[in-house]
Amino acid sequence: MSTTTPRIAIVGAGPGGLVCARVLEQHGVPVTVFEHESGPNSRSQGGTLDIHEDTGQVALRAAGLFDRFLALSRPESQEWRLYDRRATLIRHDQADEDDLSRPEIDRGQLRALLLDSLSPGTVRWGHSVRAVTPLPQGTARLHHHDDTVEDFDLVIGADGAWSRVRPALSDAQPAYSGITMVEAHFDDVDHRHPGIARLVGRGTMSAKAGHRSLVLQRNSDGHVRAYINFRGPQDWYSGLGLADTEAVRARLLAQYQGWDESLLDILRDNEGGFINRPMCVLPIPHTWQRVPGITLLGDAAHLMPPVGVGANLALLDGAELARAVVGHPTLDEALDAYESVMLPRATDNAKTAQQMLTTLMPDTDSDDAAFPDAIWPAKDPLDSGPARTS
Repeated sequence: MSTTTPRIAIVGAGPGGLVCARVLEQHGVPVTVFEHESGPNSRSQGGTLDIHEDTGQVALRAAGLFDRFLALSRPESQEWRLYDRRATLIRHDQADEDDLSRPEIDRGQLRALLLDSLSPGTVRWGHSVRAVTPLPQGTARLHHHDDTVEDFDLVIGADGAWSRVRPALSDAQPAYSGITMVEAHFDDVDHRHPGIARLVGRGTMSAKAGHRSLVLQRNSDGHVRAYINFRGPQDWYSGLGLADTEAVRARLLAQYQGWDESLLDILRDNEGGFINRPMCVLPIPHTWQRVPGITLLGDAAHLMPPVGVGANLALLDGAELARAVVGHPTLDEALDAYESVMLPRATDNAKTAQQMLTTLMPDTDSDDAAFPDAIWPAKDPLDSGPARTS
C-alpha cells in the first residue's frame, strides 16, 4: 500500500464487510462502514452458520478472532439427521468430539464478535446508501438517502442480495430460483416442544421428499428455526395475506399432506407467524469489467443458493480483499489481485451450489429422487438461513 492512507468505505455491516473492516484496522488502515439498520440489535440476524475450516475459519484467523469464535461456537451442532416424509431416520451423522471442521455459531453472535473487534465509531448506523458512482480520477462517490454525498478512494459493496453498490459495476439483478423458504420459530424447545427437540437433536435435521423439504436448525439458548422449502411459483400465497398466520398455515399443511404427523407439527406448533423468503440468485457467472475505486464481496458479488457456502465465502472475500489492499502499492493492483481470485472462485461455487440445489430439490414430487447419496455433504446444505438483503 502506498504511504498515502486511502479513504475506504464499506457499505453493509454483514459478516463479510465487518471482517474486511477488522483486517484493515489491524493493519492501521481506517475504514468507515455504512449500515442502514439503526443499531446492532435493530433486527434478528437470522439463524445459525457452520463456519468451514477452509474458508470462514481462514478469514477469522486472519482477523485474529479465531479463538474467540471457538469459545462461542457449538461443535456438537455439526450433528445432522435426515428423514423421509414418514419420519423414518435415513441417515444420522455426528462429529467427533475434537472435530472443528464446521462448528456452528448464531449469526447474531458472529456479528457481535466482529462488531466488538472494531474501533469505536467505525460503523455509522442508520446511514442508507442510495447509489455509488465512479469519478473520473478513479475514486467513487457515495450517495446517501438524505441526498448528501461523500467521496472515497475505494467503496466496497458488502450490502447483500439487493446491493445498491452493484449497479455501478453490473446490470445483473437477483432472479427467483423457483424455490421458496418459509421460516418459522420455536422457543425453549426442549421444554415446550419436546417432539421438535427429538427431531432436530443437537444440530440440524431435514425431511425430504421430491420438491419439498422441512428443515430444523438448533440455535443457541433452546431456540430452533424451521425452514419450509418447496418448488413453486413465487406468489404461492396468492389470495392470502402473509400476516394471516392461520391461513398461511392451512396452505402449507395442504402442501405437505400425507407427511408424518410428527413432521407436520413443524407447521402446526410454531410460535409466531411465518416469514416468506423466496430464494433468489445472481446469474452464473456474475462478472464485471474492472471499475477503479469500486468492488463487491459476498452476496453482493455472488448471491447463490443457500447450501452452506455463502456466508463462508463472504468472510473469505472480506479478509482477502483487506489483505490485498494492505499488500499492494496501489488500489488498482489490489482490486486486480482480489477480483482475479474471487470471481472465478465464486463462479465455481455457484455452479456447484446450483447443481446441489437441483439434485436436492428436483422438479418432481416423487420420493424416488429424494436421497441421492453422491451429493450429501457433512450436514444438510439447505440450512444456512436467509441471505442478507440490506
